[in-house]
Amino acid sequence: MTSLVCAIPAASSAIALMHFSNRLTFETDCSDVFASQQADEVDFVLLDVRGPQAYERGHVPGALNIPGRLITADVLAAYPKSTLFVVYCAGPHCNGANKAAVKLAALEYPVKEMIGGVTGWLDEGFELSRGIERPVSAAIGCEC
Repeated sequence: MTSLVCAIPAASSAIALMHFSNRLTFETDCSDVFASQQADEVDFVLLDVRGPQAYERGHVPGALNIPGRLITADVLAAYPKSTLFVVYCAGPHCNGANKAAVKLAALEYPVKEMIGGVTGWLDEGFELSRGIERPVSAAIGCEC
């Protein structure tokens, strides 16, 4: 009897290598963001794409807040097109980071998703900042 795991054969090692290597070009994780911050090697813009109220209740330290619905060329005009944005939202139950990544890529910015979002950050045992660290848009955007 074959298990449900083995009912569909695994990809060849070459295909698996390509697949998982490609995923790393689209994703980073909370631990890598935290380690980069601790080493003072932040060569990316960490972007919380939730609404201002959710951001104020708790966000990853150092994150800017631009709700996904407000990501436009005008809002990002101050950033060179080579700026890597790392986006996150509430967590794996929310696709706000994916929607924001689509917008950033369409505007020709490099982008990665911090998988896990706020939920993942807390699961790793990292602390959130509260209130407003940096200016946020006054408009009420997505609260996802």
